[in-house]
Amino acid sequence: MKRKKTIWIAIVFIALAAFFLKIGFSKPDQKDKKSSLKEKSIKKVDAIIVKKSLLINDITVTGSLKSYDETALQNEVAGRVVLINLPEGKFVKKGTVLVKLFDDDLQATLKKLYAQLAVQQQIAKRQSELLKVNGISQNDYDQTVLQINSIKADIEVEKTMIRKTEVLAPFDGVIGLRNISLGAIVNPSTLLATIRTPDKLKLDFYVPEKYSSEIKPGMQVKFSLYNTDKQYTATVFATERNIDNATRNLKVRAMVHSHAPELISGAFANVILRMSENSEALLIPTQALIPNEETNSVIVARHGKAHFSKVITGIRKTNTIEITSGVEAGDTIITTGILFLTEGSILYYSTVKN
Repeated sequence: MKRKKTIWIAIVFIALAAFFLKIGFSKPDQKDKKSSLKEKSIKKVDAIIVKKSLLINDITVTGSLKSYDETALQNEVAGRVVLINLPEGKFVKKGTVLVKLFDDDLQATLKKLYAQLAVQQQIAKRQSELLKVNGISQNDYDQTVLQINSIKADIEVEKTMIRKTEVLAPFDGVIGLRNISLGAIVNPSTLLATIRTPDKLKLDFYVPEKYSSEIKPGMQVKFSLYNTDKQYTATVFATERNIDNATRNLKVRAMVHSHAPELISGAFANVILRMSENSEALLIPTQALIPNEETNSVIVARHGKAHFSKVITGIRKTNTIEITSGVEAGDTIITTGILFLTEGSILYYSTVKN
């Protein structure tokens, strides 16, 4: 009987030992599961600390170079070319005769008028003596004086017609390629050649309407040509003072200060305009911004949790965007994994350089 009791006590003891052993081994597993669930609820993301930065607001527009003065040389009257002085690519002074048309008929008419004038002047001289002794009437003398004045007017007309047979250089400049030869019959629509001012260029470009109020005379601009990154300088000296109805752009003209062989009239230019500078701008990566229909927002890390904050944006650059309201310098902004975060999500993040 005593032996049976001892056996039962041993069985109970073994059962209790097995029970507590099971409990002891199961607790770590449950703790691991809870720990695993907790880790799953913590989001691993990247973040930046917002700080004040220098923001330069540049815009790039297209433009073209033009000679400061450029004229298509054309004759005023039709005629035959008898003289050509168009040195292609060469410099000529203002007033130089470049093209001369046949004018022998006009010169003959001018000589005839001079002869008529001389005769009428002799008649007027004799009549003035006769008028003193009442040898002729005052009316006869006045008619002779009128005739003299009429001939003088005809002479001036003829001189003007002769001047129209000459094409003169309107300013100091370089002649382009000529389009005529000796003996050619030309009319007022014939392009003889072009003349341009050397080493003096202007830059014409267009800016969007919203920037028109910021364009002022004296504003410095930079530009580059299509085939190089080298930058040149120019200064705004005038605007059209009118917004184009079709393009909603303002035409601007600047004087080019740079001198280089590659700067030639008609060249395409990329114009860089510095509209403003802000040394205390708050910039964040563009991927950190969450766009909505009416407002934009960012996720700010506060006390280790995600907080959605509405923001107002400013100037957008290639990889960054300015925040004008909604965040402050020193705030930690989440930059990755923002699509998987909700308000209050527990965060585990590493800070990257802004």
